[in-house]
This record gives sequence, C-alpha cells and structure tokens, in this order.
Amino acid sequence: MIPISASIFIIFAALFSVGVSFAEVQGFNDEDFLVDVLWRKVMSVEETKLPTVALVLGGGGARGFAHIGVLHVFQKEQIPINLVVGTSIGAIAGALYCTGIPFEHLAEDIKGFDVKDISNFSYPSLLRMFLTEHLLSNEKIENFIDEKIGNITFDRLQIPLVCVATDLITGERILLREGNVAFAARASATVPGIFQPVEYMQRYLIDGGLSENISVSVAKLFKVDVIIAVSVAADITKNNISNVFLTLMQAIYIQGKSLDQHNLAMADIVIRPDVGDLNAENFAGAYKTIDKGYKAAEESIKEVKKVIIGKISERFLIE
Repeated sequence: MIPISASIFIIFAALFSVGVSFAEVQGFNDEDFLVDVLWRKVMSVEETKLPTVALVLGGGGARGFAHIGVLHVFQKEQIPINLVVGTSIGAIAGALYCTGIPFEHLAEDIKGFDVKDISNFSYPSLLRMFLTEHLLSNEKIENFIDEKIGNITFDRLQIPLVCVATDLITGERILLREGNVAFAARASATVPGIFQPVEYMQRYLIDGGLSENISVSVAKLFKVDVIIAVSVAADITKNNISNVFLTLMQAIYIQGKSLDQHNLAMADIVIRPDVGDLNAENFAGAYKTIDKGYKAAEESIKEVKKVIIGKISERFLIE
C-alpha cells in the first residue's frame, strides 16, 4: 500500500469536492499520478531516510548487454542504488555502472563487439586447445574493462559492487569485493572448459554462474530493504548447442535453473528483458539487446518506484 502524503490528500479532496472523477478525465491515470507525485517527494527525502536498494545482475553471455539498457533507465529515473551484485556478464555490466561510465559512450563502444574482443579466440587457438588441452585466455575481458574504467579498485567505486565467482576446486561461491575491479569481473566471467581459471589467493576461480547465476541471496546478506533482480536468461529449450562453447553454456544454464528460480522468488522486483533466442556467444549482435533491456526497465519502473515508496516511512513523505 502506497502511503499518501497530506498534500496529495488535499489535491484529491479538492477535486472530489467539485465532482471530478479521475476516471472521467481522458488519458488520466490516478495511480500513475500518485506515484509520480510521491516519487518527486522521495527525491527530496534525505538519503539517510531512504530505503537501501540492491540491484542483482545475472549472467547470460551476450544477452547480458541488456543490462546496459536497464541501467540506463535507472539512471534516467534517478532510482537510488546502494549495492550492485553481479555474476559473469552481470559483473562486467556492474563494474561499468558502478564507476559512472556514460551510457551513450558504452553503447557506442560495443557496436561491432565480437567474441575475439574478450579472448584469444581463433581457429588456430581452438585447434591448439583440442590438441594440447591448453585452454583459451580471457585476459582481454580485463583489458577491455580497464580501458573503460581505468585501473580502479573497489574502494573507489561510486556504488559498492560485489562480483560473484566460483572456486573450481571446492565449488564454493566466492564474493569479490576488494582489489582490482576489472580483475574481479573477469574472474566472475571465466567460462569453465573454455577459459583458463583465474588464480586468486591460492584459489582457481571460474564463472560465478556455476554456483549462483542470479545472486539475490548475496544481496540479502547486506540487509538491504529492496532487491531488484535482472534476469537475462533465455528459454534453454530453444538454445542453439552447435559447438563446444554453447554446449558448456547450456550445461551451466541447466544446472542453475532451479537455483535461479529460488533466488528470483526472493527478489522484490524481477525485470526480464525479452532477449529472445540470442545465443550466449553472439557478441556481434549483442548491442541489439540494449533496447530490450531499456524497454523492460521502462515497463517495470512504476512497480520499482512503488516498492521503494512503500518502504519509506510515511512521516518522511509528509514532512
């Protein structure tokens, strides 16, 4: 139930007193009006009195570029984000967002982006991998992020970030919250069986999707008031599994499906961009999903605002 401030009550009372019904006003939506007015009030409330909001960005390979569209809407609508939890491509998007990189620059940069831009992928390297069992390197991911945000550490981010990875030996979920941000995002996005594990503090780290692809449970550890999850998973029954990489990705999705459902059930809001049948490795066409993310976020923004408004003490909205 959205709390109604005294000023809004006065507006309603005045209109009703002269017999005006909002339903009679063509094109007028009283709920939209109420949310809009209360949201403006929210923007004037002291930051310490606002509910804490966590944004959880899931993995999904190339489909994860839809996160950029979602984040763009959140910035435009001034949704206050206090924490970002990212897995795999969600960790990469989170790293870029938490440093405040301009979205228009980022969207332009990823046009024409290809899998070769994030690894030493080539036919000779693939042949070498099969003949010698020497895995590919994804160091280019780290270099790409470094080029965009600089050699920045977690303590210098504008918004706190947690990157989720998996310990290859123990299977433990590993939360990366210190050190170099680009390195942590790379570790979170290291697909096993294709890329070399990333060594970190005597551990070998691989893709966080193996342990938890949409880590709402991690956000809950930080005792936030509102959790918004963004899922870029596709219908796994329609995924193309025509090569080794796609087969491995499919196995990851199958393993994580039930765990994802459990995590999403714990979120206050779930945003699901319509990423269609885009394959996880189709980075060349991934920029097209930005608009999908933008559209899904715009369709969800009223509910996001309502949840946040509902968590604010009514006295702060009346003050």
